[in-house]
Amino acid sequence: MFQGIIWALIVGFTPFTLLGKDHIVTQKGKQFSQTDLQIAPGDTIVFKNDDDTIHNVFTASEAIKFNLGVQKAGTELRREFATAGEAEIRCAIHPKMKLKIVVKK
Repeated sequence: MFQGIIWALIVGFTPFTLLGKDHIVTQKGKQFSQTDLQIAPGDTIVFKNDDDTIHNVFTASEAIKFNLGVQKAGTELRREFATAGEAEIRCAIHPKMKLKIVVKK
């Protein structure tokens, strides 16, 4: 019983740094704020639309696939990257927008 209480205290006070990290990628001037980004599995990218137009963030790669849909100006969309791999991120509305994400342990 005593060990159970100790374990509960340890787990209860574990810092949140063990969870994935948030990375902010802004969209402004019809560009991503970065062209390359390396993150760890479990990290989240927050796509922040600081532009005056809509965007549509999606992947053009087979390893990691998603489409966040239409993103209005002034909004944020989040995407967690759970597994290792590479993703080429694009905007369906502005084809010159590109971001390479490497998810690596």
